[in-house]
Parts: sequence; structure tokens; C-alpha cells
Amino acid sequence: MESLPELVGTVHIILGPYRGNPVALYMRQDGSICQISPRIYPWNRRVGIGETPNKAAADFEKKWKEAGLADDMYTGPHWEGGIKPEKPKPPPKPPAAKPAPKSDTEATGTEKAPASPPASPPPAAKADDSAPQETPVS
Repeated sequence: MESLPELVGTVHIILGPYRGNPVALYMRQDGSICQISPRIYPWNRRVGIGETPNKAAADFEKKWKEAGLADDMYTGPHWEGGIKPEKPKPPPKPPAAKPAPKSDTEATGTEKAPASPPASPPPAAKADDSAPQETPVS
């Protein structure tokens, strides 16, 4: 058997300087699915669907804001009966990439002479098989 719609909140539509009558929001629960929507044309095309009333309310708010009405044309939705729209968790942020180490030029703003490679040992210190070896005199 189908469940009867239950009043769960209202939305006020503002037309010009006048605040209109509230538009009622009704919830219908069919098995494990909740549907929230107004019952008056043309607003009845926005239907929030979710596993719980809170998820359906969050879906309804999202669809209502995408409807094309400016923010100053309505107030609400105002929820009754303890409904608190359950916002979906934001996607996890990717880990921040470590910045590349700054060079001396970027860090100080001045250019530095490049470091010279380590000096090689003097040629006399190298052992050369072709050169005659001196013997110390005592």
C-alpha cells in the first residue's frame, strides 16, 4: 500500500515586493526511498530523492537551487519535524605535492656564481708508471 504524503516543510516564493503564501513540501516514503516535493504547479517538478528523509531534503535543496530562481526570489526551504538536510561528504582532497626546492636565485633574488667542481689532485701526486721515480737521499 502506498503511504500518504506527510507535510515536512515550506518554501516562500517572493514575487516583486510581495511575499507569497508558503508552498508546502510533502514527503512520500515508498519502501526504502523517500521523495520530497511541493504539490503545486510549476514547483512540483523538483523532487528530492534519498534513502532517508534527511538525504531527500538535501537532494531537494540542491535541485531547488539549480531551478533558475535567484536567491532573493525565495526563502527556505524551512524544514519541520526534525529534518536536517544531510549534505554529502566532499570528495577527499588529493595529497598536496611537495614543492620543488627553490634554487639560490629564486630564494635570494640575486644570482650567485656557480660552484666550481672540486679541484683534482696536482699531477705530481699521481702515480705514473712511465715517469722515473726519485729516491730520497739520506
